[in-house]
Amino acid sequence: MPTWEWGLDAVGVLLVLVVCYFLALLVRRRVIGRHGGTFELSHRVRAGRPGRGWLLGVGRYSGETLEWFRVFSLSPRPKRSWQRIRMSYDSSRVAEGAESMALYPGHVIVTCQYDGRLIDFAMAPASLTGFQAWLESRPPGTDWSR
Repeated sequence: MPTWEWGLDAVGVLLVLVVCYFLALLVRRRVIGRHGGTFELSHRVRAGRPGRGWLLGVGRYSGETLEWFRVFSLSPRPKRSWQRIRMSYDSSRVAEGAESMALYPGHVIVTCQYDGRLIDFAMAPASLTGFQAWLESRPPGTDWSR
């Protein structure tokens, strides 16, 4: 068999693998969404330099926790999760400069405190309303001074 046929076979196999990967991402998104509504939620994992360190993802409320899944991962488990009781809302702002290029269009950046550490999320304004309502609807007996 000539080498160009080997190359053509390799390209065909790569193309099939890429299509299978994207189909697996679609199936994963459907499975994640089956256990509750999902919304676009980016998370800043490295806050060292302004505008850097953002990862696109999907958020899901699961009882008392907010779960975060990376967009391009095939894992059915959340990459990170935060408990509502340990989180408090600080502020929100509009994405500026490099951040506006790294995030979904129209998303606002939300800063929260989680166990005394600052964490940043980016979400749509409608999702921010739902996020604030979720944070404020803590069960009875919660320390509301946080």
